[in-house]
Amino acid sequence: MRDLTKAQITIGLLAIFATGWGFFTRTHSLYQNDFFLVIGLTALQLIALIVLSAVIITILEWMDIFDLKTNSIVTLITLVTFSMVLVQ
Repeated sequence: MRDLTKAQITIGLLAIFATGWGFFTRTHSLYQNDFFLVIGLTALQLIALIVLSAVIITILEWMDIFDLKTNSIVTLITLVTFSMVLVQ
């Protein structure tokens, strides 16, 4: 497996673990009566994080400004910040 693919998957999973509980509690407070809707919305938001991590790392690698490790850290910070804004 290529290093870029490993970084995309790793950063996506780290962002999910960093923000998953916040997504779950936010959607649960909005839709208390429908548990399946809460699970579905949380899953969709977490899938969006994985896709965003892949896109952001690919764009940063294409621009070739930093190395892969720095791009991964920048992507993780961006995703967690974006997720925190969504949870508010």
